[in-house]
Amino acid sequence: MANGILIVDKPQGWTSMDVCAKLRGVFHEKRVGHAGTLDPMATGVLPVFIGRATRAVEFAAQSDKEYIAVLKLGVVTNTQDATGEVLETHPVTVAQADLEAVLPRFRGDILQIPPMFSAVKRDGKKLYELARKGKEVERQPRPVTIHTLEVLRPLGEDGYELRIVCSKGTYVRTLCHDIGQTLGCGGCMSALRRVRAAGFTLEDAVTLDQVQAHADPAALLRPVDSLFAGWPALSLKAAAEKKVRNGASAPLPDVPDGEYRVYGQNGKFLALGAVKGGILTAVKSFFEV
Repeated sequence: MANGILIVDKPQGWTSMDVCAKLRGVFHEKRVGHAGTLDPMATGVLPVFIGRATRAVEFAAQSDKEYIAVLKLGVVTNTQDATGEVLETHPVTVAQADLEAVLPRFRGDILQIPPMFSAVKRDGKKLYELARKGKEVERQPRPVTIHTLEVLRPLGEDGYELRIVCSKGTYVRTLCHDIGQTLGCGGCMSALRRVRAAGFTLEDAVTLDQVQAHADPAALLRPVDSLFAGWPALSLKAAAEKKVRNGASAPLPDVPDGEYRVYGQNGKFLALGAVKGGILTAVKSFFEV
């Protein structure tokens, strides 16, 4: 059975769930999930978790992400990106220096109002379901963190390529919209490519065509513990391994407090574990029962 992480370079026009559906067929495995939804117009790094590895999705979703986006000034749309209905157009008289001058306002901890065309739920309904019916409802601002926001290059008279490193839950199209509002001419996102997510980059990614053409697609899977490469490794002796496999705590009096990648005697990844006061408890197990 296939178990592991596949880093997909998501093609334009596909939803993240489309990718998962395709891979369910390729790997003949129902347990397929992704970390960090990409809109259909976006491309780039989409970590997909297959088999027992789906238990790690929640950890991957918490990570920071890096994007290359194109900000198009002078255009406001109902989706805040170039796929939406154009609501306003304005002449663009601002220069790159004007753009650079407002970017500090959007760095660090900021509040974003989720766009109506999003999967955020309100009273049990997704906002985009309401938006498609022409409804707009009040949304509460959400805190996000923009670690890096910089202009890479101008694109014509009204476009700029931006590099963004941000926390989970950040809407890059909302960021583009809000920058345009601050500049007074409006703006939207006209392209988006995710270049890093869950610690994986485009260099780690494969296309769906490559997956389908591969003689053994399972050979492209990364082990689930690669997601936790930043955690120290802890190898257990037989007695402690047995306790972990049985869902019990294990005494490890000589191990410092902290979080660990936990391995069994055969070197196989067992679990994420936490040691406190010389006692190891499993945070999440990954071994096959």
